[in-house]
Amino acid sequence: NDDAILKRYSSESMASLDELRARAERGILLEQHQQQQRDGGKRSIPELPDDLPFSVLEMRDKFVKKNEVYKAMKKFGLLGSSAPLPSAPIKVGFVASGFNTKAVLYLSHDMFRFFDPDIVEIHIFSTGQPDRPHFIEGTMRGVDWRQRVMDNVDYFHDVQEYRGDHIGLARYIHDLQIHILIEWDGYARQGERAGGLMALRPAPIQILHQEFLMTSGAQYIDYIITDKNVSPLHLEGLYTEKFLWLPNHFFSKGHAMQKELYPPQLEYKPKAGKGSEFELGVGSPQENACLSSNPLGRDMDDEQVSFVYCNFNKFLKHNPETVRSWIRILEQVPNSILCLLENPVEGIPNLRKFVTEASSGGDDSADLNDRIHFLPWENNPFDHQRRSYSLCNAMLDSYPYNGHTTAQDALYAGVPLITRSDGDDMSSRVSTSANIVLGLEEMNAYRGIEEYETIAIRLGTDKDWFASIRTKLIETCQQKNPMHPYWDVPRYVNNFQNGLKATWDNFLAGNEIGHVEVKEEGEQGTMEIEIVAREEKRQIAKDGREQNTTRGNEHGDEL
Repeated sequence: NDDAILKRYSSESMASLDELRARAERGILLEQHQQQQRDGGKRSIPELPDDLPFSVLEMRDKFVKKNEVYKAMKKFGLLGSSAPLPSAPIKVGFVASGFNTKAVLYLSHDMFRFFDPDIVEIHIFSTGQPDRPHFIEGTMRGVDWRQRVMDNVDYFHDVQEYRGDHIGLARYIHDLQIHILIEWDGYARQGERAGGLMALRPAPIQILHQEFLMTSGAQYIDYIITDKNVSPLHLEGLYTEKFLWLPNHFFSKGHAMQKELYPPQLEYKPKAGKGSEFELGVGSPQENACLSSNPLGRDMDDEQVSFVYCNFNKFLKHNPETVRSWIRILEQVPNSILCLLENPVEGIPNLRKFVTEASSGGDDSADLNDRIHFLPWENNPFDHQRRSYSLCNAMLDSYPYNGHTTAQDALYAGVPLITRSDGDDMSSRVSTSANIVLGLEEMNAYRGIEEYETIAIRLGTDKDWFASIRTKLIETCQQKNPMHPYWDVPRYVNNFQNGLKATWDNFLAGNEIGHVEVKEEGEQGTMEIEIVAREEKRQIAKDGREQNTTRGNEHGDEL
């Protein structure tokens, strides 16, 4: 795939300049600028300190020697046989600007409830600001994901002072002797964090996960967390990282763990009557008709909406090829409508103009725009997710950059997701993998856009087939004791931390970095009673650590 290869080359260019660009930006500080003026107006990029980037070999030697000393002390009875090695638990850091109300935290904050404190010690490095209190109390109705993370991790480092100082942040992380550092921003830092951190090698193992769904192009990122459906071995040439393959699905999603979200039901609650106001969870998508009073653009006394297709991604994910396919689908499914998001509202006239110009010219083409409707943005993420259940029969996925958060929202609303599966990009294969794990591979268009349209048209015209697909999906959302593997966050965390442990053991052994596959052995899924037990174990470990810290502070002089 030429486009995918080009993206790798582009990422490699970004990676090679990331740290240099961060130094250049930091060099344009007022006092340095004034000094440059005194030196004749010359501008130069500040030199990188001699000890940077940190040496991976030196870090490994340090950790290995500490372990050997501990083993010797155990052998001679100077330490108890149960005393952990200095490298246990594994110190795992997550670094990001977005430890606030952003998509990555919506999807992943529940992970931190279930890490085993005997295996990993979790550190958060957050350069971004917390959400404003009035936003949390008003829009979020009191839900604060940042606080939930703080309540569950071992250490939350608010490092806003290093927001523009990648060198200072690298030293801070390195001084804490973090073993594995997980990048949660990639190049999507949105100005809230300086680049260049990972290039300075603050940790001996560095991993890319979740937010930036393609190769980093960086020689200093060792692994990318993925799965074999998204990143099969024959596509390894599109990545500079080695694969850390997780079973089931690599993408973290916490929908089934959040009490603010509800699993979908097979039957829709009936509306009070025709013309009654829209209410979340009430009425079918056909009845709610994308909140339009005239969804077909004509007198509806004898006609009703037959099927509602949706896509709730930003317009920047739309392209002419995909929108043309949506037009052909609408033309082949009488009285169907397309429900999109006003994101941004300024783009709607351009999209409508494109639809008019791209329509086939048949009898229905004149009023095709009348069957395309736009929803306003919903600030509350839980209400936004629930709209999928009330307003969508099926989701038409974007290509080549799939819906990711929006796709998980739709799936947990019982809305089947039709996706193209003929691409090589990581970002184009996330939904393909999801449908495989959910047992809905019929929704994957492996042969490209024509099959994509065929699936969508059949789903909109074959009521029995649609009902069977929808029922199967909803049953995965409702499944308990054990949970379905797609929605099972504790099971996901088990595999995640086992993968981290495998990379760490490989590092200590001095082996070359290679692909890592996490395999489940006899895994049966999570029971509800296990969820409580694992949360309690983490809380007990955290309480014990805090008590030890308090005692250490009280007796600091003696120590």
